[in-house]
Amino acid sequence: MNFEHNEDRRMLADALGRYLSEQYPAEYRNQAAYGATGYSAETYAKLAEIGAIGALFKEADGGFGGAGPDIALVFETLGNHLVTGPLLGALLVGRALTEAGSDAQKARLEDIVAGTAIAALAHDEPDNHYELNRVATAARKSGDGWVLNGAKAVVLFGDQAQLLLVSARTAGAVGDEAGISLFLVPGDAAGISARGYGRIDGGHAAELVLTNVQVGADALLGAEGAGHALLERVVGFGLLALAAESLGAMDKAKGDTLEYLRTRKQFGVPIGSFQALQHRMADMLLEVEQARSAVINAAAAIDETDRVAREKALSAAKYSVGKIGTLIAEEAIQMHGGIGVTWELPLAHYAKRLVMIDHQLGDMDHHLARWMAL
Repeated sequence: MNFEHNEDRRMLADALGRYLSEQYPAEYRNQAAYGATGYSAETYAKLAEIGAIGALFKEADGGFGGAGPDIALVFETLGNHLVTGPLLGALLVGRALTEAGSDAQKARLEDIVAGTAIAALAHDEPDNHYELNRVATAARKSGDGWVLNGAKAVVLFGDQAQLLLVSARTAGAVGDEAGISLFLVPGDAAGISARGYGRIDGGHAAELVLTNVQVGADALLGAEGAGHALLERVVGFGLLALAAESLGAMDKAKGDTLEYLRTRKQFGVPIGSFQALQHRMADMLLEVEQARSAVINAAAAIDETDRVAREKALSAAKYSVGKIGTLIAEEAIQMHGGIGVTWELPLAHYAKRLVMIDHQLGDMDHHLARWMAL
């Protein structure tokens, strides 16, 4: 297998990396990430202009990439610069549209790719604990349309999204795979109340309550009651994206720690000359490469037609970055000492992001159990 990116991907990585290095310094990032909206609209528009969003989708769907390595490259670069924004929602909702949308529904992808519309997946609920089949939000038919009632938790940028992809139960009991349907709902639809809040690692999320939200028949995405398989497929893209983002953040934390060991002196010599720290740094290097291998494997498997092989690779990658990301965060901070947890040092923010990525779309315990079940 050739692990090198082709010329188009290298050009995209160079353009993204150069822009973020020059225009997205740590101070600007923190101001945006912990601000009122949780991201910089100017930066998000520029990312769309460079092609970061378009690279997530196939040419036939209005993008110019869409393969696993394309998705991994974009999110690894974002993780390396600790970018916050609604790009994950664009990927999840956009891929749902391309996988199961009608022509009219797919037309909405144009605004998502252009960065002019924010999309969000509203699936998690207060007590579902990462399980895709535990959906209590209900949808009942009303005339030619549907009425939705329920609550959704930790919806990324859910209070700012123009388009929500909502999972709701049209049949069966909570916990059944059958009977889950997916609906495209305007973010400002009557009956939706949102409580937005900032995340500890930067960015924004919201708790949504849907009370008699009425949508038309054209809001149903895919077949009625068959949403679980589509949801699993869409979340798979999210797992790859988060694993790659974690890898990018690990690389940065590793590099900053190595530089600190080379420059920080005690007893007149760089602390990197101490054998105990050399051993710990070597362990960090090996662990990051292990994570890289897991991400590469997941990127190669994302379009695998064998569901079990695909999902095992994705869960393995998410488990790996959860475990290794936590280790890298802890080791980097410990080798920096007290300065490692200060607000002014970017490392502290990378450490928070690495730990919190583990809790998105299933933590390491969840994905280890899932891998074993598969």
